[in-house]
Amino acid sequence: MPAGPHPCLAALCLHLLLATQLLQPSEAYFGLTSKESLSLFTSPAPVISSTHSRPHLKQCDLLPLTRRQRRLCRKEPGLAEALREAVRLGVVECQFQLRSERWNCSLQERGNLLKRGFKETAFMYAISAASLTHSLAKACSGGRMERCTCDDSQGLESQQAWQWGVCGDNLRHSTRFLQNFLRQKKGGRDARAKMDLHNSNAGIKAVKSGLKTTCKCHGVSGSCAVRTCWKQLSPFHETGALLKAKYENAIKIHGASNEAVGGHESLGHTFGGRHARSTDFLYLEESPNFCRPSRFSPGTAGRTCLRENTCDSLCCGRGYNIQTRMVTFSCHCQVHWCCHVECQKCVQQQETYTCKH
Repeated sequence: MPAGPHPCLAALCLHLLLATQLLQPSEAYFGLTSKESLSLFTSPAPVISSTHSRPHLKQCDLLPLTRRQRRLCRKEPGLAEALREAVRLGVVECQFQLRSERWNCSLQERGNLLKRGFKETAFMYAISAASLTHSLAKACSGGRMERCTCDDSQGLESQQAWQWGVCGDNLRHSTRFLQNFLRQKKGGRDARAKMDLHNSNAGIKAVKSGLKTTCKCHGVSGSCAVRTCWKQLSPFHETGALLKAKYENAIKIHGASNEAVGGHESLGHTFGGRHARSTDFLYLEESPNFCRPSRFSPGTAGRTCLRENTCDSLCCGRGYNIQTRMVTFSCHCQVHWCCHVECQKCVQQQETYTCKH
């Protein structure tokens, strides 16, 4: 069992502990769409040119940051909105990836989970750091941050890419900024805090692994007279899927010590017969029973499940209720020249399965 409350990585707690305060009630629970953009705003927010702008300062003051982080926020117009975007991105992906798990990233109890060393805690730290990294890099390339712009990696002829209207995702700036933004005071960091930092770094590394070089040819009749290349991040859904796989294969630390989790670049230690790498998730204690309501979980009663796939696990042996309804949908559609589509209306029976109380 870990010792009592530990020094939290404040920016991570920002959108794990307090996500319900930053999201409006209608935004707290939402389905995942096929669109990559999950912006909190209907259109890109303009870059605020003055650090003395009242809206910008107010946003920083409203965020639950440390004094040093608030100072950095006030110096960087656009950062507060990028942090809010990271909140939303992280919550959406967490709920999507864990939608079939007994704990499905519900918002109410995550404060209690953060105080413990569960596998779910490791996932929250990792996806939180990943969403921060991804959102800041996108904010730079999207022109929403004043102190950073497109990726300027050497050897990619980035300047030519900018001239063609292409802006690479600036992952180098976002990771450097985060290292400074999340920096803890030296000394006094216990094993639990080091483990949280390790899992956070695993999330950042997952984003880095999805950074690809994209190239485009320019020239007459499709020739490649001019070739420009830039760095581009994978859609965050792909990062989330990678983190989910690491969550399922997380390594439990037995008798953790500062030495056991001291190096986040290369642990070089074996836990439970497995060699832990810098990209692995680490946890200290077995997860609680998420089947019934507790301070860690709302339970699984009333959860929708798939009869052949997830009902047995989600319903924890209590069984499930079956609801039947008739659903109307368009079918047998035909396209008529030139631009008219005619469809018939079809009706089918649909069954919904929900876990019993």
